[in-house]
Amino acid sequence: MDFPVSFPSDGLTLAGNLHIPEGRQEGERLPAFIVLHGFIGSKDDSHAELMARMFEGWGYAALRFDFRGCGMSGGERGYVLCHDQVADAKNALNWLRERPEIDPDRIAVIGHSFGAAVACYVGAVEPRFAAVISSCGWGHGERKFRGQHPGPMWDKFTTMLAEARKEKERTGKAPIVPRFDVVPMAEHLRKHLSPKAQLEVSADTAQSMFDFKAEEMIHWVSPRPILFIHGADDTVTPTEQSIRMWELAGQPKDLVLITGTDHFPLAGNNQRTKDLVKGWLDKHFPRRLAA
Repeated sequence: MDFPVSFPSDGLTLAGNLHIPEGRQEGERLPAFIVLHGFIGSKDDSHAELMARMFEGWGYAALRFDFRGCGMSGGERGYVLCHDQVADAKNALNWLRERPEIDPDRIAVIGHSFGAAVACYVGAVEPRFAAVISSCGWGHGERKFRGQHPGPMWDKFTTMLAEARKEKERTGKAPIVPRFDVVPMAEHLRKHLSPKAQLEVSADTAQSMFDFKAEEMIHWVSPRPILFIHGADDTVTPTEQSIRMWELAGQPKDLVLITGTDHFPLAGNNQRTKDLVKGWLDKHFPRRLAA
């Protein structure tokens, strides 16, 4: 079951849903996941919700929430900065650790796409996270964007950023740009986006992503376990991003590239992806600790 919750983050109120599995005994403190949604997306009707319900079904608690500026949370719509999202994830951890249903020492973080980049960064700089899972994530913004805007698209994209910086210098505010000009996505994949996902975003968001480099501190996650999963045929986030982060991470670390899978590895109730994640959890972050 899940129910709506809210918690503070830097003076804003963030909206979430807390999942508590059926059968929890009174006084039992559960291991939990904080689930981070993708680029200007939502906690609802999304890959984030699929992940949260998956963990709930395996007996974990899960908190999915809308980042500031997204969904039902406070903040300027479509204005999301990477380090603000890192702060939101830290504040989610602070709030979740105080819940009576949760074991405060066994909280992991998982994110998808943009949320995975944030999960890797916050998992590295926040040692209270017990484990990290990155789903189709990225670790180096500029290199990621080069892969997403190949050939002549690169000049168009960097020109957009340069013109946005000039406009902000003139007016004090960055322009709004279409989301698919920032992160291109094939038409047939857009059905996997939440209906609450936004179609426009501040150019400041794109610049923030360009400058974000989670891979520079990914080694700080060790000795806590980290799993990178990525569609081997991802046409949105270049697969090399997860490969490079895995190379830079310390042990214990695992990398799974899922053949025949694009940017949404749980789409269509993909049992193969679920089995891979469950097997990793059983080894590195089990539902119950050994006696």
